[in-house]
Amino acid sequence: MTHRINGSDTHHSVVSQIELDLLAALLEPEDAAYPWNPNDAESEAYFDELERQFAAQEVLDEELTTRAQVFYNQLDNLWSGVSNASCYNDNTEFTVVAHLQENLHTAFAAGIPQALLNAIATKAAEIVTSGQSLGEQLVECVQSVLPTWGTDDLLIFTRPYAYAMRSREDQTLTSIVDKVNNQEWSDLSEIEQAKMSVAIAYYAIKQLNDSQLEA
Repeated sequence: MTHRINGSDTHHSVVSQIELDLLAALLEPEDAAYPWNPNDAESEAYFDELERQFAAQEVLDEELTTRAQVFYNQLDNLWSGVSNASCYNDNTEFTVVAHLQENLHTAFAAGIPQALLNAIATKAAEIVTSGQSLGEQLVECVQSVLPTWGTDDLLIFTRPYAYAMRSREDQTLTSIVDKVNNQEWSDLSEIEQAKMSVAIAYYAIKQLNDSQLEA
């Protein structure tokens, strides 16, 4: 009951306030909010102030428009530079990969699927500057074409390339290529395919590193 009485009092108070505000608005002098008579001195000052405000607003709008145009032009220039740089990098990377793929096709054309050579070339170009060790790079390249092989198993095959002297590396690569050069990839065992993939990955990374040294 008390709650209902309090609610009723609140409603009555709100209604009373609205009525009071309405009454005050009706009783307010007509010229209190707006100078209806343009001949009055106060009216002239009022309109002068309005014109001054309008003029200031126009100047501000023009300045904002000019600054906005300059800002958008700068954004366009920045975006154009980023796009050109990105396009140049993409074209350069594409050229490197295409050239490496061509080299792999020449060296391993006999019996090695071109899709495998292309995948290894692409992965090698992607990670050659990653900062990983040579063994890690070789493993990642091989796993891009033989994903079922574990890292630890592949690291065993990468040791001759990761730790041996340069002459020993070249000899190992040549011996593996010669061994399978006249065989079909599908006829190789899984271990032979893994070893061959490591050799191809090493050859690809070596080509990339040599080209960077020459540049």
